[in-house]
Amino acid sequence: MIEEVLEDRLLLKFEQIADRLSEKGYAIIDNFLEPQEVRDLLEVLTHHKEQGTFKKAGIGSSDQFTVDKEVRGDFIRWIEPSEALPPTQVFLDRMHEVMRYINRTCFLGLKDFEFHFTVYPPGTVYQRHIDQFKENDHRRLSFICYLNENWLPEHGGNLRLYLPQEDGSEEEVDILPIAGRLACFRADLIPHEVLVATRNRYSLTGWMLDQLNELTFL
Repeated sequence: MIEEVLEDRLLLKFEQIADRLSEKGYAIIDNFLEPQEVRDLLEVLTHHKEQGTFKKAGIGSSDQFTVDKEVRGDFIRWIEPSEALPPTQVFLDRMHEVMRYINRTCFLGLKDFEFHFTVYPPGTVYQRHIDQFKENDHRRLSFICYLNENWLPEHGGNLRLYLPQEDGSEEEVDILPIAGRLACFRADLIPHEVLVATRNRYSLTGWMLDQLNELTFL
């Protein structure tokens, strides 16, 4: 009975993601992760930090890659599915379900995804950008799942989306990075930025692709 309730709850979340992506180009879903799932993932993140496997993030890809802390101040740890610890594998399995549901309902032809753990130290930002690379345009949807327990508005760290309007203007939407919340949006259409925070800001960040991950260089 508990498993059926959980499946029904997740199905409703999947429906909300697909509907809002179709209507608005973005979706904000609260309680996508249960509190215990957030805590388990935070333990994994802490483990990776203690192992020293987080790296300073940069901008661009391949030979265009550069590191500029004024533009982007986060540290990341890419997830290799074959090496994922159990809480991370639970998350990846759920994102597979999301991808399959979106393909059935939105017909985006998604084939794979990539994710990393993300840490923004206090005072860091990621200036306005688009997630799809010019030289590699396989990212279709951006996904961010937040792991910040007891996060308050005064802590900052909002994700700010710039939504294009028909008259050529933009609507700004600010999203507080509270634990368990999922934000997703069109990677190729919606500029966005990460605002400064006063605490460490944790998330799982990734993209759904229209190509198998190992083939995205083609």
